[in-house]
Amino acid sequence: MNPPPQLTRLLTRKNALNHSRLNTSALAPLQPGEALLQIRRVALTTNNITYAAFGDAMHYWDFFPTDEADFGHMPVWGFADVVASTVDGVKVGERFYGYWPIASHLRMRPERVTPRGFYDGAEHRRTLTSAYNQYTRCSVDPAYRVDDENYQMLVRPLFITSFMLADFLQDNAFFGAKQLVLSSASSKTAYGTAFCLQDYRAQGIRLIALTSQGNQGFVQGLGCYDETVGYDQLTSIDASVPTLYVDFSGDEGLRAKIHHHFGEQLVYDCFAGSAQNTNFLRDTGLPGPEPKFYFAPVQIRKRNADWGHAVVNQRFKAAQLDFIRRVSDAQAPWMQLAEHRGFEAAQTLIADLHGGRIDPLKGHVVVLE
Repeated sequence: MNPPPQLTRLLTRKNALNHSRLNTSALAPLQPGEALLQIRRVALTTNNITYAAFGDAMHYWDFFPTDEADFGHMPVWGFADVVASTVDGVKVGERFYGYWPIASHLRMRPERVTPRGFYDGAEHRRTLTSAYNQYTRCSVDPAYRVDDENYQMLVRPLFITSFMLADFLQDNAFFGAKQLVLSSASSKTAYGTAFCLQDYRAQGIRLIALTSQGNQGFVQGLGCYDETVGYDQLTSIDASVPTLYVDFSGDEGLRAKIHHHFGEQLVYDCFAGSAQNTNFLRDTGLPGPEPKFYFAPVQIRKRNADWGHAVVNQRFKAAQLDFIRRVSDAQAPWMQLAEHRGFEAAQTLIADLHGGRIDPLKGHVVVLE
């Protein structure tokens, strides 16, 4: 008889996200209504660092509690296989896409089981954002491609933010802006947003990329922005045009420069999240519009009401496939895959992501099996 599997977890120090440690323990037998999934491969991007940075403020630490005050589970997106189940409709061997801890296994309580998938009905998750509790059965997912697994888990959680952010901005007629300034423009979420706004460039909306000097060549090569500007060249941007700031950096000093440079022409400050700054939109007394936090599930709920869930899903998946085709284009890729193996590799990668030591061309995945 084989010994029961061991649970391996990578725990992140909440106040120092570049520090993590491994923890191993025995897995207890399943209870009725539970399933055990083995996590096979996950994506790691600055988006995951953002989840941890806002772990307390946005309750991201609460999805996978560790019972340790100082250490939490950094959430990631990826694929897992059912290795044991007591739940009808969730069979051993099935593969699911969803939201996981960086761990070898996750004990779950599948509820609302349909051909499409299930929701984790664990008691501690019931009050959390339901979009993160949904797990998709790969065998019936029209957006799933076996050969695209790495791209899907890298792109999908970022691109849903990009897709709904672009929709939110155009849904509000860009708040009257004629130009959008996007910081951290080399980030996948930023250029995903720009990708979704390409049609509006033809209608007179200019997309201006703000990025570091080292990333300017990469950003210019994307071709999805009208202009690429280094952070030290911010004042070269025309301040007489109604401007909307889309903040992917969270840099308070940069935000202050934006507000003072554009003055009354700054019509909206949209904070889309940050991997580097854990201050949750502090009031720093800036002139102009109050920065507003953008949260994708809010716009998803609105569009579900406007269009219906099926139409939202259809439009998103069509756009996602277009985006995957673009980023993986063999002649001029926007992303090159980098595959890592094991928990130790994940630790190193998290430290590099937190420290900003990542080539924007690379998309990193970790194989845990």
